[in-house]
Amino acid sequence: MPFLLFIGRFLLKRYLRDYFSLLLVAGTVSGLDQLTKAIVRAQLPLQRIWVPWPWLEPYARIVNWKNTGAAFGMLPGLSDIFTILPFIVALAILYYYPQVPRGDWTLRLAMGLQMGGALGNWIDRLNIGYVTDFISIGNFPVFNVADASISIGVAILIISVWIRERYQDKHDEVAEGESSVERSSESIREEIVSE
Repeated sequence: MPFLLFIGRFLLKRYLRDYFSLLLVAGTVSGLDQLTKAIVRAQLPLQRIWVPWPWLEPYARIVNWKNTGAAFGMLPGLSDIFTILPFIVALAILYYYPQVPRGDWTLRLAMGLQMGGALGNWIDRLNIGYVTDFISIGNFPVFNVADASISIGVAILIISVWIRERYQDKHDEVAEGESSVERSSESIREEIVSE
C-alpha cells in the first residue's frame, strides 16, 4: 500500500506540473470567454448592436450574434458536429501536451490557447445550443474571445514551426559546412602522408 501511495503521489506531482500551465492558460481563456459572453447576453438583446461612440460604428461594434456553425460563422447549422469536435480537440491536446518539452513554451502556449477557445465555445453549445459571438470589426465576420484565442494559438503554432524549421535548416547548413571542412582537412592530411 505505501508503494502505491508513493507511485500515486509521483504521478500526480509529475502530471500536475505538466498540466498546470495548460490548465492555467485554457482556464483563463475559457473563463474570460464565458464572462464576456454572459455580459453580452445579459445586456444586449439578440442581433442588437451597441457602439459607445457613433464615429466608431463603421470600424468596431458589439453585437449579440447567434452562431450555429464554426468560428467566424463558417458552416452554419452544423452545431452537432461542432459540439463533438472541441471535445476531441481537448482530448488530443491533453494527450500530446506532456510530450511537448517544457522549454518549448510557444507550442505549450498555442495548445493552451486552442484548448481554452475550444472549451469556451463548447460550453456555449452544451448550455444554450449555439455560440454567442459579439465582436464585430469592419466587414470581418462576428467572433468572440474563444475564436480569437483559437486563431492566435494557430498563428503562434505556425510561426513557431516556421522559426524552428529555419533554425534547423541553418543548423544543418553549418553542420554540413563543418563536415566538408573536416573532409578537406582529412584529404589534405592524406596527401601529405602519401607524399
